[in-house]
Amino acid sequence: MSQQKPQDNSNLLRTAASLSGLAIQMGVTIYLGNLLGSWLDDKYEKTFLEDTITLLAVFLSIYLVIKKVMALNK
Repeated sequence: MSQQKPQDNSNLLRTAASLSGLAIQMGVTIYLGNLLGSWLDDKYEKTFLEDTITLLAVFLSIYLVIKKVMALNK
């Protein structure tokens, strides 16, 4: 009987942890964008800043996710 070497799952685990961190980063970016927009709405007595800055935060977080995934594929 030949013994099989244990597989090295450290790279897979590192990738999974990186992607989990990306999900958290995406959520935090959108949440902070929403808080900033809400604060600016209250400060300048406007009604469109919260929506605008939250949307910009969504685009920023998507950009960061795409950039990170492309870096992982290299």
